[in-house]
Amino acid sequence: MKPSSKVKPKAKPSAARSVAAKKSKPIAKSKGKPVSVKQAKKSVGAAGGLAFGEFEALRRQLDLSLEELSARLGLSRATIERRKASGRLTTEESGKVVSFARLLGHAVHLFGGLVEAREWLKAPQRNLHGAVPLEYAQTEYGAREVEKLLTQLDHERS
Repeated sequence: MKPSSKVKPKAKPSAARSVAAKKSKPIAKSKGKPVSVKQAKKSVGAAGGLAFGEFEALRRQLDLSLEELSARLGLSRATIERRKASGRLTTEESGKVVSFARLLGHAVHLFGGLVEAREWLKAPQRNLHGAVPLEYAQTEYGAREVEKLLTQLDHERS
């Protein structure tokens, strides 16, 4: 007897797998390769700071100009030009980039897409006393508060 040559239809992904896939989605691309927050953190420790391309990838993901992201990270135009020329951010600057990338990743997971995440991160939020999350997150404390709010919203939706 010949083995059956029937092709089984593909099963639809379960809700659990869909959520897991969203959580592990890359938040940016560097040199054409996806970069996750986890990969970015490893890169910081290994070389003392992220490659400047990670800053650019985050800028594109957030749809901000060089000046807008620099200001929100507390970096001057001259500093950005020096980092661009050297090809690497400092460890402190990298920490800020990773913090913003983490917020973006959490927002993408919560709101279901990059466009929705950007809109939320750039709009005044009542739970932040009317502040814009990306502006509020300029300090470590502010970034933790935005992360707490995203977590709270995530729990409310569950």
